[in-house]
Amino acid sequence: MSDHGDLPLPEGFENLLRAAASGAGNGSPFGLGYFEERPRPSRRRPRREETATYRVRVEISGTKPPVWRRLELDSDLFLNEVHTILQAAFGWEDYHLHGFASGGSYYSREAELYLCPFEAQEGKPGLPEEQVRLDEVLVEKGDRLSYLYDFGDDWDHLLTLQAVLPRQESAPRARCTAGKRAAPPEDCGGAPGYEFVSAATDPEHPHHAEALAEYQRFYGQKPDPDRAPVPFDIDEVNTALAAVSGPLPDHLPGPITDLLESVPNQMLRARLMVLAAKASARDGDELGPATVKEAVKPYLWLLEHVGDDGVKLTGAGYLPPTSVREAVEPLGLEGRWIGSSNRESQTLPVLNLRESAQKAGLLRKSKGQILLTKAGQAVRDNPRALWDHLAERMPPTPRAEVERWGCLLMFLLVAEGSRDVLGDVADILTVMGWRVGEGRPVDPMAARDAAYEAWAVLDTLGGWTRGSFGRGSAPTKRGVAFAREALHR
Repeated sequence: MSDHGDLPLPEGFENLLRAAASGAGNGSPFGLGYFEERPRPSRRRPRREETATYRVRVEISGTKPPVWRRLELDSDLFLNEVHTILQAAFGWEDYHLHGFASGGSYYSREAELYLCPFEAQEGKPGLPEEQVRLDEVLVEKGDRLSYLYDFGDDWDHLLTLQAVLPRQESAPRARCTAGKRAAPPEDCGGAPGYEFVSAATDPEHPHHAEALAEYQRFYGQKPDPDRAPVPFDIDEVNTALAAVSGPLPDHLPGPITDLLESVPNQMLRARLMVLAAKASARDGDELGPATVKEAVKPYLWLLEHVGDDGVKLTGAGYLPPTSVREAVEPLGLEGRWIGSSNRESQTLPVLNLRESAQKAGLLRKSKGQILLTKAGQAVRDNPRALWDHLAERMPPTPRAEVERWGCLLMFLLVAEGSRDVLGDVADILTVMGWRVGEGRPVDPMAARDAAYEAWAVLDTLGGWTRGSFGRGSAPTKRGVAFAREALHR
């Protein structure tokens, strides 16, 4: 009889119990170890001797009608490169784990798995994706490959080889030639959540009214526009693909090229390339003379106030109290600035106006006075010329690297029409490797500090939707127009 009760134990079971009691084994809490998985069949075939162009249709399973993109890919791409291409093609942000499977879905027992770095490091059965080439798993027309992104939402992308074409020497490594339906947003709940959000955010959808009512009942608010499906734009997709699969275009302005070259993260580079492309679009943002005059009103007042004779500064180098008080009306400070508004050092909008005018080359200091420069004299009676002069000197380029990037990013995001410029600047600086105290991610307030010179000019021009010190970070129409003008120049 056994010591474990009155009933006899099955043969060999006592050994298992002793192993459990001694803590033997590595996987089970009972010391029984991991279940061993039988080897999976290899699905790989020999690589092509010459690189071909693969025409591949990529469809997201479970979407009806399907979300799909047609891509032309170099056959010698490794799967880790295909991963970044698929992320760019569908607007994913690489927040989650992923994996490839050949011979079935990612969860099939018959599929051979090709693993992202984390899964490979964890010892999951399969091959690291950077060791497997596309032409090893897609060989003949009709061959299929599964790509799973986000093991929670389970976005299963089915890649089907539609044609094998001769490669043209001038062709990009990856390009999109067609597609349908908007790209799903991150973390929306997989295909069912995507269809629900699509209906709730699309007024043309046949079930929009009921989906919107259900969304508001469930979440207590309308859908966030920034979390809505992103409409398919083949030019934007190809801009993103160029950023992750090829050299940088040589037509980009120097500062943007410098920024992109400093970004090691391919997905961030793709996002910035798309931002730059959107920022260069100027359709419909030309402002009329009255709006331009209203925008530059603070600078016009300051140039007129300084005049031909200049203004004597205080001993500390600030505008005198009389000048600060006169600036209240043209800056629109009445009712929105706390304080007596008679000291420049305590009236930040006036300080920003004067300092930004100096940095833009409109004013200069000399022997205790503030004077007009030749450029200031030339534009003081011409609002459009003043607007153009300011745009030509934007975005600001402070000496500190993080501030240069912060100012450039702010102008890119304003030009693109971001609804949360400071939050987006903070996120991008964080991905670029910048941190604040004790290694914390950059927050919106730190982002505002980094981009302060750009923020101040946009604020002076009325470029933010709320008052200066309401911390608003969504641009107005004139802010968007000015940022696009500056980047275009």
